[in-house]
Amino acid sequence: MSPKRSGGALASRRKAVDAVPRAPWSEKASQDKSELDLLVYRSNLLGQDPTIVNWRGGTTSAKTEHVDLAGRTSKVLWVKGIGSDLRTVTAKDFVGLRLDDLLLLEPREAVSDDEMVVYVHQSLLRPDFPEPSIETLLHAFLPFAHIDHTHPDAVLAYCTVRGGEHITREVFRDRVVWIPYQRPGFALSRDVAVAIRSRPKAEAVFLAKHGLVTWGDSARASYEKTLAVVTEAERGIARRATTVAFGGPRVEAVEARRRDEIFTALLPAVRGAVSAHRPAVLHTDAATDVLEFVSSEQLTRLAPVGAPGPDHLVHTKHLPCLVSAPPGASPDRLIRAAVDAVGRYINQYRGYVAGCHKSGDPEGDPAPRVILLPGLGMVTTGPAKDAAVRTADLYHRAIAVMRGATALGTYTSVSPQEAYDVEYGPLDLSMLAQAPPPRELSGRVAVVTSGAGVIGRAITERLSAEGAHVGVMDLDAGGAQEVAEGLEARHGSGRGLALPADATSEEQVADSFRRMILAYGGIDIVVINAALALARPVEETSAVEWDRVFGVLARGSFLVAREAFRVMKAQGRGGALVFLTSKNALLAGTNSSAYNAAKAAEQHLMRSLAEEGGPASIRVNAVAPDAVLVDSKIWSGEWRRARAREFGIEERDLDEFYRNRTTLKVNISPEDVAEAVFFLVSSRAAKTTGCTLTVDGGIPGAYPR
Repeated sequence: MSPKRSGGALASRRKAVDAVPRAPWSEKASQDKSELDLLVYRSNLLGQDPTIVNWRGGTTSAKTEHVDLAGRTSKVLWVKGIGSDLRTVTAKDFVGLRLDDLLLLEPREAVSDDEMVVYVHQSLLRPDFPEPSIETLLHAFLPFAHIDHTHPDAVLAYCTVRGGEHITREVFRDRVVWIPYQRPGFALSRDVAVAIRSRPKAEAVFLAKHGLVTWGDSARASYEKTLAVVTEAERGIARRATTVAFGGPRVEAVEARRRDEIFTALLPAVRGAVSAHRPAVLHTDAATDVLEFVSSEQLTRLAPVGAPGPDHLVHTKHLPCLVSAPPGASPDRLIRAAVDAVGRYINQYRGYVAGCHKSGDPEGDPAPRVILLPGLGMVTTGPAKDAAVRTADLYHRAIAVMRGATALGTYTSVSPQEAYDVEYGPLDLSMLAQAPPPRELSGRVAVVTSGAGVIGRAITERLSAEGAHVGVMDLDAGGAQEVAEGLEARHGSGRGLALPADATSEEQVADSFRRMILAYGGIDIVVINAALALARPVEETSAVEWDRVFGVLARGSFLVAREAFRVMKAQGRGGALVFLTSKNALLAGTNSSAYNAAKAAEQHLMRSLAEEGGPASIRVNAVAPDAVLVDSKIWSGEWRRARAREFGIEERDLDEFYRNRTTLKVNISPEDVAEAVFFLVSSRAAKTTGCTLTVDGGIPGAYPR
């Protein structure tokens, strides 16, 4: 399909650009603030706008004076530290450095990255400051009190278009200094400073393939200059946008419900393919701009060009993975095409590394971060859900840059070697290294049934604390939501998902697993923690009660395990199931025949599935607790009263009774059970299946044999 002209679309686009709302500077909000506080305020304003500042991207600074304990006054550069985000940055995220010490480097002809890092650390006012920005010297060498370095979509369009220096001069005349591409570091910082000295009336710097530098005599002047340059760049693009974006559609976007059906079938196989090096969590994105791009005529020409610059590619990698099968293809064909595309990408990435690497470089994950599917959208990958979401956010920005660059001319990117030098450069690796080390279950996805109960809560917390993303399945919708929100509050965005469901319903169980696939791409761990007890002599047990107990404990366990097997086999990388059975599954108690029999059914289902799952590397084990009395719903009602009557004791004495009947003379807590579950799903039990781990303090009659 050839590009089409559309006057109406162009008029709408120009109007939208002219009307971009941006936060104005508030004199009231900035009153009586120190220069550092104003730097924080300015940074937060800039960070609110994703078209100007990428996540954790951009660097702001201010130069002040500092009086030390000895009464000596020195000039100080305050600059944003690595790992912080301008939208949420606070004063503690900025680094203070002795400016005169930094300026001593400017006359040098060359300084290596390692030398620069050591010297910058030696210039810190305090050793406990965050890691300084990789662009610290850029801010030090420029003779301005306030500096903003950002990566606006519109400016990057000029910085990535072929002939960008000429086009920039047409729009901005001599008010902008153009700097050819260099990786961030000493050389770039010095070259920018030299260029500014020769052009004292310049108002901004465009860094090819990199971004924008602006400045001002005050915090407000610097902020408003950034907004003015970005707005002028946007209007320049709008005036040149004479064709439909990306050449118009090549394929039709798939309807939302059908898209979810396709992703449900597709994502587990894709997740298995991208998890060869490390477990990955997936995120799907079918926003309007993504669908426009992946469905366009120019997709296969633009996507392989590469990332707009360093700030993008450290999160997205240089290239995305393109899946060639049309969206109308059968699910099986689409799955094969996607898995094959990931395989080719991994091989090509390894070739890219082999052709660019230097001795001592670390080994990287060869799997793609961004997968583009025509008509369907984008799948992004990461070690955690929030990382996959951030990668998607960065690719939205890349799409915006490509849109602007193609309006101006021909989009370009850095070379493979330049991309590699960023991706594996010591400065950028140090930025990524600010993240905490991965926990044992990082990248894993778990489902816990009866997750809102006392034992379920303890299990979800234990798994989440070790890095897992947890689906909380429970009939109690409010309880499941509460637990999921608590996991996110304590362990991070995307780490909990409420799954209100009746485990005895085929449809609701299947829907819960479908939701987990769409949220995370698949499942690695399933804890079947069905909870229902009945204390009744057999002659007083109705068929309805019997069926209800078996429905929850036996049928429900079967339905959940069946869905787990389906997803895990589709992933092709194994998995772990843990059944929460009971001491009663091993040693029958009186007046609880329905419960005993149903738990025994669970126990033998576990053994059966251990055999069935073995060839697919699916491990199936059980934890058999006894008398978890603390805050238990089971132990707060008739079951508790019946047990006390049977033993001829008061209800308040049950804790002591159960403690004294154990070999170890202990009571069992929900956390004890959770610890056993964690062991069985961890790498420590990688060669264990068909096992029952008792957590009962020692009940001789229930010793497994």
